[in-house]
Amino acid sequence: MKQFISDIYHNTRLGFALIQPFKNIYEYLRYALVSDTALINKEFVKNLGYKPNLENPQTFNEKLQWLKLNDRTPLHTICADKYKVRDYVKEKIGEEYLIPLVFETKNPRAIVPENLPDYPVIIKTNHDSSGGIIVRDKSQHNWINVQNTLAKFLNINYYHRFKEWQYKNIERRIVVEELLMDKSGDIPFDYKMHYFNGKLEFTQVDIDRQKDHRRNLYDANWNLLDVQWVYKTGNDVERPKLFDKMIELGEKFAQDFCYLRVDFYHVNDKIYFGELTFHAESGSGAFNPKHYDDDFGKRLKLHKTKV
Repeated sequence: MKQFISDIYHNTRLGFALIQPFKNIYEYLRYALVSDTALINKEFVKNLGYKPNLENPQTFNEKLQWLKLNDRTPLHTICADKYKVRDYVKEKIGEEYLIPLVFETKNPRAIVPENLPDYPVIIKTNHDSSGGIIVRDKSQHNWINVQNTLAKFLNINYYHRFKEWQYKNIERRIVVEELLMDKSGDIPFDYKMHYFNGKLEFTQVDIDRQKDHRRNLYDANWNLLDVQWVYKTGNDVERPKLFDKMIELGEKFAQDFCYLRVDFYHVNDKIYFGELTFHAESGSGAFNPKHYDDDFGKRLKLHKTKV
């Protein structure tokens, strides 16, 4: 019975229309009615094993939780919006760094083959903090399933789930972008650059996310750090050819915030902007060895900007 309900929910319009309202109610009761501080404490203890000090934070993860509660401006909302951030990127570094936008809509039923190009794309919602649906061949997809999946994503309020305020008031929509691929046709590495008080502190490289997710951390000079952060480490990655330029571009965004993660792709000798993130791993990512949480925490200086 459970599998039957799942099938009609994911693969039929009627099933989705009947079941989704109950999921919305469950989501609201589970997350929205819980205070920001209470849910932050609960998730932090679950992931890291101790209650965070939100009054006088010391570790990197504690300081990210403090920022959730105290660093809230309209610019945060714009930057977290994968659609509206495009104008901010144009203003800061130029349109040439944007991944080509193919299509955008607020209606998941508009995601049909006729509205998509014949080359590979990625489909995602503008208000979430995860990946998207990769389409290499339109004929290989169940489009009712794709539409239902996107409609489900549109119903999620990531502020309620993770208490990251910047997601609260985003006008939700679906965006379709050209799929970036390297010369081998693979998804390129994602260089996630962490800026503390306007300067690059470390770069996170996520490797082979589609199969065997690994993660390396490098300092500002591209020295591999002996640390695991959520995922096991992978093989050493060559310093990107345009890394210095990536640092320079990232600083233009980072000057507006005390902490910011700027994501870039480096594909075929060209830099593309990925996204901006304010609370990496939602501030609950365990380091091994643990002292890196303390070390990074000491280097991050906080300031309050609350609406």
